Amino acid sequence: MRRCKICQKEAVVFFKSHRISLCEEHLKSFVEKRVKEAIKSHKMINRGEKILIAVSGGKDSLSLWQILTNLGYEADGMFIDLGIPGFSQESWEKCEKLSRRLSRKLFKTSLEEIFGMNLLDIAKLERRVPCASCGMIKRYIMNNFALKNGYKVIATGHHLDDECSILLGNVLNWQVEYLRRQDPSLKEENGFVRKIKPLVLCSEEEIENYARVMNIDHVGKGCPLSKGATSHFYKSIMNQIEEKMPGTKLRFYKGFLKIKKDTFGDEKPAELKPCIRCGYPTTAEICSFCRLHERIKTKISQQNPEKMEEPLS
Repeated sequence: MRRCKICQKEAVVFFKSHRISLCEEHLKSFVEKRVKEAIKSHKMINRGEKILIAVSGGKDSLSLWQILTNLGYEADGMFIDLGIPGFSQESWEKCEKLSRRLSRKLFKTSLEEIFGMNLLDIAKLERRVPCASCGMIKRYIMNNFALKNGYKVIATGHHLDDECSILLGNVLNWQVEYLRRQDPSLKEENGFVRKIKPLVLCSEEEIENYARVMNIDHVGKGCPLSKGATSHFYKSIMNQIEEKMPGTKLRFYKGFLKIKKDTFGDEKPAELKPCIRCGYPTTAEICSFCRLHERIKTKISQQNPEKMEEPLS
């Protein structure tokens, strides 16, 4: 029987990458301490700032909400209903449950309200995989809501495994601009709210165990529309390397952050201007969100002119 390295009580988990066994109590403090370290070292949050968390109903975003609340931050949730049959409703219910437990605000919007259709319908109209539009839509909605409602920071539940899979993909394809921009804290500028990833020093295994001991009720599976995504393949490769050489993920990511500026240079800020339709910062005359909105309206009018009696809001 393994014993907790800190208090010698019975351990509930052993993390190979840290060579440490922990009991329930010290597992909680271990994860929360790592989040605290990430926030401090990357200057993510100033005390008193309102934080808006992108919650999906999964273990990562809900654990982040629990952790930030435990650490004393004023953090509320924002749920975007993608209209995925069965999955979206279950995800919303998990978010609602934690919102009540934490006594924090939870906001909701849906693609049906905005576009008049769900993500699958948008993907069919666009003839692209759902993920192609999903990220852009969610970023726009989150930033727009945060700006209008006084939230200084947007937090997402990206953890170490996510960041390593993104980093691996960017390195394999030498996406230098993406490598310059990949950072756990993107400062606010040009109409964009600060965006942070407080879980970057925590592995998926650590978050999974934290959610378990904290009794966080979450959806047990990832988005059903993301099957076959390249990021899953990169993540599986990193898991194989981690299994052979524990601690690789953390060394890979921390090493990248250490050499990023000298190797890839400073991020070159794009020349942004307000979208002529909505005012959102963009490099083009019309932002990607409004262009998508226009394409959807056009395709709907072509397929069914009667549906255009009431324009999309």
